Amino acid sequence: MGIARIGAAHRFPDPLVDDVDDLVGVGGDLHPDRVLVAYRSGIFPWYSEGRPILWHCPDPRFVLDPLQVTVPRSLAKVVRKATFEIRVDTSFSAVLDGCAHTPRPRQRGTWLTTDLRQAMVALFDRGVAHSIEAWHEGALVGGLYGLHIGGVFCGESMFAKVSDASKVAFTHFLGVAPSWGIRLVDCQVHTEHLARFGAVHVPRASFLRALAALRDLPVPPNAWRTNPLPPPSWPIPPHS
Repeated sequence: MGIARIGAAHRFPDPLVDDVDDLVGVGGDLHPDRVLVAYRSGIFPWYSEGRPILWHCPDPRFVLDPLQVTVPRSLAKVVRKATFEIRVDTSFSAVLDGCAHTPRPRQRGTWLTTDLRQAMVALFDRGVAHSIEAWHEGALVGGLYGLHIGGVFCGESMFAKVSDASKVAFTHFLGVAPSWGIRLVDCQVHTEHLARFGAVHVPRASFLRALAALRDLPVPPNAWRTNPLPPPSWPIPPHS
C-alpha cells in the first residue's frame, strides 16, 4: 500500500493489516479528534514546522511495563534526596514550552510545532493529555507530557533545566502509574535513557494488539488528582 495521503476524514491506514512502513501517512491536519484517533491507532505525528505533517508507527516499538521498572542506582539516590517536588497538570503549557525549546542533538528547530502544541492543549482540556512536572524552590525545572488513553500512557517528550529533574518526575509517575490503570507506557522509539528504566523493543504487531486491548479500559477517578506525587513505594536500589 505504501505511504497514504491523509484526507479530510479522521482515518488512517491500519498498520496491522495494510502494507505500511514506519511512515504511514502524509498530510491532513492536527484537529484534536484526528490526533486522538491516531494515538488510539498506534500512530503519532512527528515532523518539522513548515513541512507536511508526517504520521509514524515504528516497527519495532519501544515500550515500558510500569510493573517491570528498573531505576539506575545514581538516579535512586537523587529520588531519595527529595530535591524536587513532583506535581501533575499544574503547568501543562509551560511543560510544552520546555519540551519545544530544549536543544536536542542532531535536531534543528522543534517537532512540537504551533499546530501540534494547540492540539495537545485541546487534549489537555479534554483530560486526555497530561504533564508530570519537577519543581524546585518554586520554579518549574523539568518534566514530561503525554496522553493517557485507557490502560496506555503515550509518552511524548521531556525536558530538564536541572540535572535529573525529568528523570525524577518520570520515576514518581511510574510509581503511581499502575494505580492509575496504566499497564503500558508507549515510549515510541529507543533512547538509552528509557532503556535504563527497562523499556524494550517489541514487534509493532504485538504493540498494536496490546493497544487495542487496553485503549478502552476506564481511567480510575483518582488518576491525575494527587499533588504532589509521592515517591515510588516499590523498592529502588540501595546506595552503591
